[in-house]
Amino acid sequence: MKAEIERIISLSDGDSSGELQKYLSSLSESKLTTLITSSALKGKTIGKIIKAVFKGSPPGSSEGSKRRLLLYQHCIPLCESGDLQSEVAADIIGLLMLETHTLVGPSLAKLADLFIEEIKAGKIGNGKSLELFPTVLTAITACETFSYSKGELSGEQYKKQLINSLCASRWDSQCVIHLAKMFRDVPLSLDELRFVVEKVLRMFSKLDLQEIPPLVYQLLLLSAKGCKKQVLDGIVHYFKQQDLHQQEEQKHGENSDLEVQSIPQGQLRHVEGTVILHIVFAVRLNHELGREFLKSIKASYGDLCPFSVALLLSVAQIQRCEEQVFELFKGAILKSLKDVQLLQGSKFLQDLLPRGHCSIAEMILDTVKSSVFGWDHVTQGLVQLGFFLMDTFGPKPRPFGKTIEGSAAVARTPSQLACKLGGQVLLQGFKMHEAIRGEILDQVLNRLVTKTASPVNHFLDLFSDIVTSAPMMLLESSSKVTETFDHLSYLPLPTVQGLLKAVQPLLKVSMSMKDALILVLRKAMFSSQLDGRKSAVTGFLLLLKNFKVLGSLASSQCSQTISSSQIQVDVHSRYNAAANEAFCLEILSSLRRCLGQQADVRLMLYEGFYDVLCRNSQLASSIMQTLFSQLRRYYEPEQDLLPPVKLQPCITASGEQIHLQEPLAHLVSCTVHCLLWLTNMRRSAKIGAYDGDDNEDEDEDEGYQSELHVILESITKRMIKSEMEDFELDKSAEFSTVSSVGVKNNIYAVLLIGLYEVLLEYNFVKGNYSKSAFEELVELFNRYYKLCEILREKSGKGRQASNKIPRSLLSMGFISTLVTALFRDSSQSREEALTVLRSRGEFVHYALCVAVQKIQQLEDTGVTDGPDGQSSDSTFRFLCEMTSVLMWRYTNVPSATDDAGKKEKRSSLSQLSLEGLLGVFTACQQRYPDKMTKLLSSIDNSDDIAEPEDCEQMKYRYIRQFQRALFAQLSRGEEEFNSKEAQLLVNILSVLSLQLNPSSLQFAQMITWTVKICKETSFEDSALSKGLLSLLFSLHVLFKSPASLLLELCQDIHSHLGDIDQDVEVEKQSHFAIVNMKTAMTAALQVLSQADKVLDEVDWLIGTKKSQMAIDKSCPEEATQTTGQQDPTEKAVTLQLGTLLTALNELVQTALQLGTCTITLLKVLSRTYAILTTLVKYYIQVCASQSGKLPSRIEKLVKLSGSHLTPQCYFFITYVQGGELSVGGADKKKKKNEVNTAATAKLLRQTKAIPDLIFSIEQYEKYVIALSKKSKVNLMQYMKLSTSRDFRINAASLDAALQEQDDTVEVSVICTRGGSICPGVISAFAFVSVP
Repeated sequence: MKAEIERIISLSDGDSSGELQKYLSSLSESKLTTLITSSALKGKTIGKIIKAVFKGSPPGSSEGSKRRLLLYQHCIPLCESGDLQSEVAADIIGLLMLETHTLVGPSLAKLADLFIEEIKAGKIGNGKSLELFPTVLTAITACETFSYSKGELSGEQYKKQLINSLCASRWDSQCVIHLAKMFRDVPLSLDELRFVVEKVLRMFSKLDLQEIPPLVYQLLLLSAKGCKKQVLDGIVHYFKQQDLHQQEEQKHGENSDLEVQSIPQGQLRHVEGTVILHIVFAVRLNHELGREFLKSIKASYGDLCPFSVALLLSVAQIQRCEEQVFELFKGAILKSLKDVQLLQGSKFLQDLLPRGHCSIAEMILDTVKSSVFGWDHVTQGLVQLGFFLMDTFGPKPRPFGKTIEGSAAVARTPSQLACKLGGQVLLQGFKMHEAIRGEILDQVLNRLVTKTASPVNHFLDLFSDIVTSAPMMLLESSSKVTETFDHLSYLPLPTVQGLLKAVQPLLKVSMSMKDALILVLRKAMFSSQLDGRKSAVTGFLLLLKNFKVLGSLASSQCSQTISSSQIQVDVHSRYNAAANEAFCLEILSSLRRCLGQQADVRLMLYEGFYDVLCRNSQLASSIMQTLFSQLRRYYEPEQDLLPPVKLQPCITASGEQIHLQEPLAHLVSCTVHCLLWLTNMRRSAKIGAYDGDDNEDEDEDEGYQSELHVILESITKRMIKSEMEDFELDKSAEFSTVSSVGVKNNIYAVLLIGLYEVLLEYNFVKGNYSKSAFEELVELFNRYYKLCEILREKSGKGRQASNKIPRSLLSMGFISTLVTALFRDSSQSREEALTVLRSRGEFVHYALCVAVQKIQQLEDTGVTDGPDGQSSDSTFRFLCEMTSVLMWRYTNVPSATDDAGKKEKRSSLSQLSLEGLLGVFTACQQRYPDKMTKLLSSIDNSDDIAEPEDCEQMKYRYIRQFQRALFAQLSRGEEEFNSKEAQLLVNILSVLSLQLNPSSLQFAQMITWTVKICKETSFEDSALSKGLLSLLFSLHVLFKSPASLLLELCQDIHSHLGDIDQDVEVEKQSHFAIVNMKTAMTAALQVLSQADKVLDEVDWLIGTKKSQMAIDKSCPEEATQTTGQQDPTEKAVTLQLGTLLTALNELVQTALQLGTCTITLLKVLSRTYAILTTLVKYYIQVCASQSGKLPSRIEKLVKLSGSHLTPQCYFFITYVQGGELSVGGADKKKKKNEVNTAATAKLLRQTKAIPDLIFSIEQYEKYVIALSKKSKVNLMQYMKLSTSRDFRINAASLDAALQEQDDTVEVSVICTRGGSICPGVISAFAFVSVP
């Protein structure tokens, strides 16, 4: 065989090819193939052999052509056998490619069939031979004709037939990657490419997971030819399905019956990470691929999945895509959160679209969790996304640069939830990825320092969460936190407070950080800026609260709220509780310097001392000594002198301006609260074990305490004796804020009012329910009341004086105790003393006013003034106590006893109780949403939390009490009816009813009762009508659609107000008695507001159906539409719009007063037609994509809108215009004319609503015509010819106007053609209907 090979090579090297041809002809086919195989296995002479065969086989001869085909047919399987070295196989394929163009058509066809058969049989091993297939297909394309079946095909057609045959056949999973790579070199038309891509994407599910990344890589290279969207959508869809399988397995657990082995989550995430890298790399190189990807995501927000979210975050690292990606996220997140909110608030939508899909917020958080599997390319995008969301959706500054202070309520709005999501992303990212911790911390601290004009509560919350959950990780970056301390003096006070509270756990374990902070605070104490000094006080007080001194008494209300459970370090011996005393005393000495500074700084100190004392009782001696020495400066020691306090040193003059220097009332308040707490704690401590070693200290403390008690008792007695004249304050005193004397008197009055209140609290507690003490208390209150009356009278200046009391210094704990004693205490031993207080009506009224004020403060800011006002647990406990008292007071004391309050033109006690209860329930809903059941349980002094069914029953029991109270109010006559009280009851019912489960029996009973009340109540009270209808709608939407309710209300409104055509007599209807002549306009506004919400739901449903249609179009296998049957959503939309159109048809015929109501109706009508247009456009798409018949309901809807509503809209426009022109009539009464003029002027300013409505109607009609053509249904038979809006001068109107008005008047010439409004100077232009 060796000789034969050498013979062939030698003949090939010769000049004559004849001998070579003869020799090759002498060899049999089997012999020739054996020689080729042998030579190929040795690998040395195969190239020469193949060249010799080509040389000795002229393509023009049949024998040569046959031998060439034999060479190809033998070498292709040989190269795939795996027996050859890769270099040899590559050489063979290269030589074959060079001669492929010489093959004749039949040979090329046989060769192509060989390839297809090899692929079908799964004999493609290393895929080397497939490099030849594109050359074969190219050669086939160049041929003119091929015989195929019984006819002929061109080369291009035959190539297409081969590709179709190949893609229609079954591929072995091992050859998929090779085939994808091969098609890159095949010239393909767009249809052929689409067919190939579909085949490759279908093969994804049949491949091992590890084979997906290389296949994706080949697909991305193939997408350079086209079908980019198809490739990307297919890849995303595959991983979406894999994620869904993972979720199902996690939800249902491992199932031993599963035939398919589940993919490990870690393996799937690693593969997804690799694929994301491939796609991002391709997007970097191919701009068109990136544009197609973003365009595809934007078109289907609702089809996002965890994989596409991670891919978007990676693509965001490409600079040209960054802005678009985050805008996409912004829109998608906001839409997702709004959708969830819309679903939660509508039973109608919940029934149509049961929730089950994963929200984008959950996807993003899943992406954070998945990023631990080596997704380093995703983590940077997560950081950017987190800060983007917090910056975009965070709280915004109020007008004039003011920031929102106070603790934030629970996140409820989509913007708040999006901001919260950003914080969660950053927090989880910080905990999971060491590489990004530094950047996250840097950016958070930078924003705290630089965003001084904007609220930074959300960044403070994030920083606090980072410190609490990962303190040891944060210690690695302690230098960054320390650098931030240098800016404390320049930051707003709320930011300083939040920042220092957040770092407290770190200060306990980091000596260097604590020392750096103290150094900064000492410098700030001497800052030239007031805010800097206030920041220093804030910091020092926080340090005092959180560094406990050994031996401090435990206090339930002062337990530390900072969690340091994750801090696993041994504190140094010198850094412990025993060593903290010197540290705290040093801080106290620094704080004493504040007592010589401005009032604001002193005020902060006084407000903070109580909390410090509760946390660190061992500092009591130093704190009390400080307060005692400060109080003595303003105390008059001579017992015979009046008044007992010196007010002159409390103020300071700067030129003509007078300023408060010492907040004396707050000083006394701080002293009293600290003294009472200390007395109580010492009393409790004496009951326990007694330690004889501390006698000396205790004696000293008791000495201070007794002396302070003497001073306070002396102040009380002398304040009772002191008249207003002793303070240079009486009815003749000046209280103007313009003059310095007036400012001084105002400051004195405020100080005295606060002082009276503090003494009231002190003497109540010390009085221990003795009659004499409470008589002194009443005397003190009389002085307080007299001064308040003087101030109220002076501030009124002829106007009706306000009944509001000044901001009270009473603590919430005390006011809770006081109202409990006044209304609920029935102890015989206290009866005589409490009668003294109860008999003073003004005092009882004052106590309730303060309680309402505290509750309102808690509702607004989340905290209250005074001791324990910052403690969430304490304030909630006080809230529960006051709720019980207020509820008892309202339900057990007849309203008839409150007549005295009416005569004095102030709120009755019953009304105050209701205001307090409304504030309590609202505050609890906002600040303690999970504790409403506990709050209601406390009313009956029951601390046990019942079962869910019992909870519903308990909530409804209290609702029933308020229902009975409202029914009693409504049962009174017009004269006895208290409108304000009834409104409060309705508002309380609105808050409590939302606590019921919408699927419960109690909720259904609540709706039934509300409907009954609305149907039977006939009071002509607009405010009550508004409240009841608002309650009715808020309940109804959680039970079923309110569309039918709107129709009945519109019929009632039409019946009471009459028709716009005075000749038409409206049928008298009264579904709801709450709608009458006086309340009809209010009811109309409520109805229109609710109609707008119904339109929101309908618009959202149409948008959902359009999105679903787009998804069904891109993924036909997932299409859910059933032909021949109308979709439930489409049916519901049609019914909703039909009912709403009928309701609006009633309202548009009603003679509404010109003004807000008519403008609102015009806007709602415009929006209705716009949504009808959207629906018609949707059905145009349906008719274009499906051959289904147009539903009959759509025909009816078009008929209803075209033949009924549209003509009435034009009549209504004419009615509005007629109202405008009749305003100037001289025969009308002046007052009525002024009202009409004001209403019309407002209407004229906003008359854009009229051309907007006409434009919406015309757009609707335009698309109805298009739908008629698509559906082959004549819908225009229901449309009447629109009124021409060409304006003509109405001569009669012009003459009348000129006679009535001699003066120049401003008039409106309304040119609605083109939708524009042109102001003019002639008033007699009017609508003229031209057929």
